[in-house]
Amino acid sequence: MKFDAVLFDCDGVLVDSEPITNGVLRQMLNEAGWPLTQAECERIFIGKAVRDERTRIELETGQPLTDEWMRAFYERRNQRLMAELQAVAGALDAVVAAHRHTAGRIACASGADRPKVVMQIGMAGMAPYFEDRIFSGHDLPRSKPHPDVYLAAAAHLGVDPARCLVVEDTATGVQAGLAAGATVWGYCQHGDGRAFQGLPVARVMHHMGELAAAL
Repeated sequence: MKFDAVLFDCDGVLVDSEPITNGVLRQMLNEAGWPLTQAECERIFIGKAVRDERTRIELETGQPLTDEWMRAFYERRNQRLMAELQAVAGALDAVVAAHRHTAGRIACASGADRPKVVMQIGMAGMAPYFEDRIFSGHDLPRSKPHPDVYLAAAAHLGVDPARCLVVEDTATGVQAGLAAGATVWGYCQHGDGRAFQGLPVARVMHHMGELAAAL
């Protein structure tokens, strides 16, 4: 199928940021009194905005989730990302291929805060391909698994969501892409794609280079 636009998630699809971000989050939640393991932290938070789990965080820590705490989290997270972030293997080639396939109609649609996404795309050398076509669920009424961020990206590109390919690595993100009416390909670097079980992804990729080859 010829897609009119390709919409990429960011964390875990373009950049290998999730172990870094979740490591900082787990450490700070541990400090606040919630003794999470890394596996538990990833299961609860990957694919979601931290603020979306406000009720659970406040219940487990016994403390309000304040703007000051969130600022401290962003600062510690960004310091680690700037020191350690790497692009996902094959992701730059996939972005270049998608840009060529769609005559530049690509976008990044993330559940993360926009400054983080912009920083990461710049560090990964992908900024020239995305330019200003970067969208955050934080800026919309609802974040993933709701479709708002993908609908906003498709509308900006002037493309029917049904003609868009969405590339996602979490069940939460896949649900958002499907709810938008797009075709969704799941990226699963490790394992057999069980994270997408029961969700009608059109394809499961184990290397982002597969996207470049397919386009």
